[in-house]
Amino acid sequence: MDSKDAYIAQLENTIKSLEKQVNNLTEMVLLLRKQNFGRSSEKTPKRETDTQPNLFNEAELEASPDAPEPVEKIDGAYRKRNPKTKREEILKDLPVRDVICDVHEADRICECCRTEMVLVGKETVREELEYIPAQIKTVRYVRLAYGCPKCKKEGTPNIVKALTPTSVMNHSLASPTTVAHVMYQKYVNGLPLYRQEKEWEQLGLALSRATMANWIIRCSQDWLAPVADILKKALLNRDIIHCDETTVQVLKEKGKSPESKSYMWLYRSGMDGKSPIILYDYQPSRAGQNAADYLKEFKGYLHTDGYSGYGKVENVIRCGCWAHVRRYFVEAIPDKKSKDPPTIAAEIGRDYCNRLFEIEKTLTDLSPDKRKVERLRLEKPVLEAFWSWLDTLTPLKGSRLGKAVAYALNQKPYLENYLLDGRCSLSNNIAENSIRPFVVGRKNWLFSDTPKGAEASATVYSIIETARANNLNISAYLNYLLLYMPDANYRIYPEEMEDMMPWSERVRQECGND
Repeated sequence: MDSKDAYIAQLENTIKSLEKQVNNLTEMVLLLRKQNFGRSSEKTPKRETDTQPNLFNEAELEASPDAPEPVEKIDGAYRKRNPKTKREEILKDLPVRDVICDVHEADRICECCRTEMVLVGKETVREELEYIPAQIKTVRYVRLAYGCPKCKKEGTPNIVKALTPTSVMNHSLASPTTVAHVMYQKYVNGLPLYRQEKEWEQLGLALSRATMANWIIRCSQDWLAPVADILKKALLNRDIIHCDETTVQVLKEKGKSPESKSYMWLYRSGMDGKSPIILYDYQPSRAGQNAADYLKEFKGYLHTDGYSGYGKVENVIRCGCWAHVRRYFVEAIPDKKSKDPPTIAAEIGRDYCNRLFEIEKTLTDLSPDKRKVERLRLEKPVLEAFWSWLDTLTPLKGSRLGKAVAYALNQKPYLENYLLDGRCSLSNNIAENSIRPFVVGRKNWLFSDTPKGAEASATVYSIIETARANNLNISAYLNYLLLYMPDANYRIYPEEMEDMMPWSERVRQECGND
């Protein structure tokens, strides 16, 4: 009898184990289906927030009597306020070329009395956009020389030659404008070099992709890398840094197959009120030591996701990301079919995270010191309630909810550190947003041929994204650096690099979008 009971117990345990496997596999299938065919946005649908009226006191906290309405009162009546038309917004900064449509001189004689007519008015009939195709010209530098005729007669000729700007690349047709254009097309517009090669052919120039690749690598090493090095020093002196990383494929990497993954690391400044800095760093692996080496001189708040490799960075206060916590709970929410489904634990976890982000929106305009005080007053109770609620859960091990709970508990030592300084952020979203241009561009050019090419890409992306974050005209800034850096004697006079920084007054005057 005892053997039968033991056998039955064994079968019951086997059934429970299989049920857990089936549930976990079902969740995986549903998650993959949601990722492939569902909406990518993590925004909570309004119909779902409406089903939780008592979870948080939304109406009283969100209502604002000072919120402006899109209407204006005129003579006791109300009418909609008319914003500027879309056409006016599009055309406001464009130069204008007027096409004067005049009456022929012979038709300016009055048919009634044969008197010559005079101009009495004009009207704008329509406005059009005119596209002016690009042009290629050969720029020839002609240097003039002057000699002293008297000294020449005396046998001691004295000749003075005019100075010429230093070439961006010796013995090459490359100019600041052409190299800047190639970089802009590839790294901003995502246009691979083989497609640019066809574009140059249409303009009447046989410019090979190998030549353009050489331009990018050489110019990034010679003229852009020194700027990126100064930006790195400035970044490491900041108090807050956000990090992220993503894959990149490099075909000809020593000791690795072409199919293997390399990594592009991103480091950027936080919301500290200073000019933003965004830098990329190519590395052949995802080892946390890469971040430790890059940030070895940094001492401050380090915002990251849950990747354990960042734990190797020393002498920093690591801040976790609540957007990642929320993402895990969102992924644990199944697709619902019933009309009024009951609230599940994953939705409650998501709503706790939503509440934190909603409070953060109300604190955006505060000073860092006031923001810190308000966070402790408004967000600390939500955090305490969230951790207490987590302790009541016993999710199935290996399930999506189980992974969400485990992630939150593992990151708990870092998730509240943003409360220590009002300049810190609730999430690492600005790092994800900054690395997105590289991810989008990678979909077009797919891979780097060599490590030098990957390093050049990291340098160019650093300059481009920092320029974008500082509201500069990216193409103009690239051209500015390639024009002035060859003549900048920055090794002897480092102070000359101040005029190359994206926040310098000279750069803002020549390259600003304002």
